[in-house]
Parts: sequence; structure tokens; C-alpha cells
Amino acid sequence: MLMSGGGGSGVMKEHMWTAELTDRDTRQKNVTEEDPRSSVFTSKLSPGADICVGLAILCTVLLSLLGNGLVLLICYRRRRIMAGSELLCVNLAVVDFLCCVFFYPLSISSSFTHMWLGKNFTCVYYGLGCYIFGLCAMFTITAISVIRYLKTCYSLLYVSVRWVCVAIWLVATLWSCFPLFGWGEYVPEPYGLSCTVAWKGYHTSAKDAFYVICSFACFTLVPVLLIVVSQGLILYKVSRFSDTLSARGIRNNLRRTEKRLTLMFFCISMGFIIAWAPYAVVSFLFIFHEDSGYMAPEGFVFPALFAKSSHIYNPFIYFYFNRTFQRELRRLLGSAWPLLRVNRVGVHLPNHQGPHPIHIQLMDPPKVGIKQDNCRVKCKAHSTENRPVYVCWGSIHSEKTPELQEDPGKSMKQSSL
Repeated sequence: MLMSGGGGSGVMKEHMWTAELTDRDTRQKNVTEEDPRSSVFTSKLSPGADICVGLAILCTVLLSLLGNGLVLLICYRRRRIMAGSELLCVNLAVVDFLCCVFFYPLSISSSFTHMWLGKNFTCVYYGLGCYIFGLCAMFTITAISVIRYLKTCYSLLYVSVRWVCVAIWLVATLWSCFPLFGWGEYVPEPYGLSCTVAWKGYHTSAKDAFYVICSFACFTLVPVLLIVVSQGLILYKVSRFSDTLSARGIRNNLRRTEKRLTLMFFCISMGFIIAWAPYAVVSFLFIFHEDSGYMAPEGFVFPALFAKSSHIYNPFIYFYFNRTFQRELRRLLGSAWPLLRVNRVGVHLPNHQGPHPIHIQLMDPPKVGIKQDNCRVKCKAHSTENRPVYVCWGSIHSEKTPELQEDPGKSMKQSSL
């Protein structure tokens, strides 16, 4: 009796314990369904980390708007003398500018509220738009590299850059719209504050797997290979050409300009690849994992923020390497703030050898109307005196000698692609 009674109480306790676990699981399931924090649209980061992410994206947006806005304004001022190949640089600036205007503010506001705003509708909007602009940026840099390679190594004379830009936007838009028709999907990032292509869709269906594989192979790997190979061959060609001229004792401005442009586009291309490489690797790892549990949420945040930095540095590369952008920026700042205008200082040296006095002449900055024509007359007068002019400091005037300024439109177009 005692043993049977003890066994009965043990069975009863076991049933009570099982029922308690079942009730606990049911309550947790109900809380999971009702609690918005468990949603895929809720941040998986701490509140402090969310604020840091929002501030980082905000700084990226402000710097990108400033730099790319100046590039677009300068290109608009030079639209009548701008070479057709420079449209690719304009297209890249438009991509970076519009992406920061129409999409990143949504990610910033979501970071400050610790959850994705708008749920599925805004997620599709954000993922679709960012993927279109990301592909446009990659295709534009690929086109710049390939066209420069053909012009440098094979003397390509003409290419319709406008049609190239149209093709870039058309292909990027068509491929990005496939998830809207069942081929792929736009879902939140693992940390919950951004949306992108469902890279883990490789494990869900054959159509999603096909879209993910083609996105990596055809729209990531192939453009990167074209960029790397083209830039490498351009560097090899320019270095050989420079060595040949140096061996013959030839020094000219064309060689220096070509090397500067080559370095500029090399930095733009490699910078884009370096910025997006960590994000591409992290996304590619989804092919080998069905969920995002293989990495902490912070592991997805840093590659995404690093990729967004690609919108910042292109304008600064332009202003550092391109003398035309430097000159136009000084003119733009001089017209906006007259106090920033700087007089040009020329040092005239006589032809004879030996000690000689140095004559320094201050030239007034150009003004609209008759005074500007008078300034041009003075410049031509200096060139007829057969005395070299050495520029002490750059100003709003061109840094070339007056003899090279007979066709200013042509000289500006030499610094194009």
C-alpha cells in the first residue's frame, strides 16, 4: 500500500510537471506572437547599438550629399564643355546622391526607434531601391574600367556613353524586379534595421536558388573580374608608356595627366570593391547556412555600414586627382564667398643667366564684362614677351601657361575619361 501510494503520487507529480511545461510553452508562444520585439522587423541589437548605427548612417548621408552634390553642381556648370565619357562619373554621383536621399533616411529613423518602420511594404521598397542603385554603381564602375581599357590599349575612338548609362539602369532595374514576381524575395537583415535580398532563399526553392546563384555569379563576380583585369592592364600599359618616354628623355603634360587619371579611376574601382567585399562574403555564407544563427547580429552590422561608406569617398577622389574639379571648386567657392578669392601671383624671369631681379605682378581675379576681356589681353601680352611665367600658388585661374589656353574647351576635355 505504501509503495503503491508512493508510486501514484510520483505519477501525479510527473503529470503536473508535464502540464506545467506545456502551459509555459503555450504562454511563451502567445507572447512571441504578440510581442513585437520577437518580430523579424525588430532590432536584435541593444538600444545603444541602434543609436550608434543610426548616427553612423546619418554621417554617411551628410558627407555623401555634400560631396556628390558638389560634383553634380560642378558638372552642371561644365555641361556645355563636358566630354561624353564624363557622364559615367555623373551617373555614379547620381546613384550615390539619390540612394542617400530616398532610402537611407528610412534606415536612420528605424535605428532610432529600435524597429523597422512600415513592416513588409517599406522593406520591399528599401530592398528593391538599394539593390537597383547598388547594381547601377557596380555596372557604372565596370563600364568606366572597360571603356578606359579599350581607349588606352586599343585606341577606341567613340562609344555612346548615353546608351551605356541607359543600359546600366535598364539591366539593374529588370534584375532587381525579379523578386517581385516570385524569383527571390526582399527580407529584413539579420539585425533587423535594414532589408536586402533573401540570400538564404538558396535553401527554400529552386527559383530562389537560381536567383541567388545568378546574383553572385553574373552580377557580382563577373563585374569584379572585369574591373580588376581592366585596371591591371591599364596600369601595365601606362607604366610601360611612361618608361618608354622616360628612356627617350621625353617629359610632357599628357603623360602626367594620363597617370593622374589612371590613379584616380583605380582608386575609385578598388575602393568600391574593398567597401563591398565584406558584405558580399557575409551574404555568400548564407548558401552554406540555412539561418543567421552562425553569426552574431553585430557581425552583419559592420559589413553593411562599411559598404555604405562607398557613397562617400568618390567625390574626394575626384577633387584630389582631377585638376579640373579643383579649379571649378575654387571658382564655385569664390563666387559664393568673394573673400575666398585669391589673386594669382606670377614670377617673371629674364632669359639671361646669372643673378637677376624677380618681378612679381599681382593679377586681379576675372570679373564679368569688359574687365575680364582686359585680363585676357594682359595674359596674351605676357606670352609675347618670351618670358616664362612660374605659378607660385594656384588660384581661380587655370594653372597652365597662356599659350595652352587658346582653346579652353579642348584643354578641359583632355581631363576626361
